[in-house]
Amino acid sequence: MFTGLIEEVGKVKSVIKNSDGMRLVVSCRKVLDGTVLGDSISVNGVCLTVVDMDKESASFDVSQETIKRSNFSFLKTGDYVNLERSLTPQSRLGGHIVQGHVDTTGSIVSKTSLGSHTNFKISFSPEYKNLVIEKGSIAIDGISLTVNYINENIIDLNIIPHTLENTNLKYRKVGDVVNIEFDILGKYVAKMIGKWYDKDEKLKNLLENW
Repeated sequence: MFTGLIEEVGKVKSVIKNSDGMRLVVSCRKVLDGTVLGDSISVNGVCLTVVDMDKESASFDVSQETIKRSNFSFLKTGDYVNLERSLTPQSRLGGHIVQGHVDTTGSIVSKTSLGSHTNFKISFSPEYKNLVIEKGSIAIDGISLTVNYINENIIDLNIIPHTLENTNLKYRKVGDVVNIEFDILGKYVAKMIGKWYDKDEKLKNLLENW
């Protein structure tokens, strides 16, 4: 489990594809402090297990399922990725609960400077739009962010200078594909409502008239 507060921006050292998926090696330093083999690290919002490491890099085995669900199929040597170590009992939950289980990917449709802040608009598959609410939380490439507005399947995000400077968002451009994890609380609520929706006429009327 993670908070979505990025600790370090790493650089992809190598991507080695194989029949099971890929071996990903990332150059990094800060997130290696206290890390041992078998620990979890969030890489662009994806929870991965450290299978090898040295003083300047960590290696991860990535499954075909993870590649299919995320933007890892686009990763290449030299790309920048967001890194975060998993929570400890003493950690402050400064962002929101991020599992590292990416739901889908989205595409950056605009990146606009607003003085010292930066506005991003990101589109995603319409099937997920019921999982996003205005002022709710969302994880983009593992970054805990607040949704300013949502227009159908496009979310509007305001990025403060600190977040831009300390994540891979400063390298992102229009057309880039990003990983998206929706708020786990919203996913459970959506499932429960969907389960009873067709069975409860009062609930159906309430939701349809909301």
